Amino acid sequence: MNATEIMKSIESAQMKEAAPKFHVGDTVKVYGKIVEGNRERVQIFEGVVLKKQGSSNRETFTVRKLSNGVGVEKTWPLHSPNVEKVEIVRYGKVRRAKLNYLRGRVGKSAKVKELVK
Repeated sequence: MNATEIMKSIESAQMKEAAPKFHVGDTVKVYGKIVEGNRERVQIFEGVVLKKQGSSNRETFTVRKLSNGVGVEKTWPLHSPNVEKVEIVRYGKVRRAKLNYLRGRVGKSAKVKELVK
């Protein structure tokens, strides 16, 4: 076995079986595990998916929300054990892969159109 086959076998062992299917522009709830001292709890982070990048077990996605009028972004590894689940709240209709333009917008112009299926 060469190095690439060994890497692929290690990466496939770290991946989740049921990875959530969502796209850029969707509004999602990310259930993230947080450890505080000896306690562990689940905290929900709800916002719009700005970008998805990477592949295999290195895949990450960035979620942006407004908290008290301040934009907060958080990047999550898709296959991390600290991400309990990702729940899709609303499907967004966008025409690009990275929504960096939302960072400079506030109010109605920062909204993403909803995709009606």
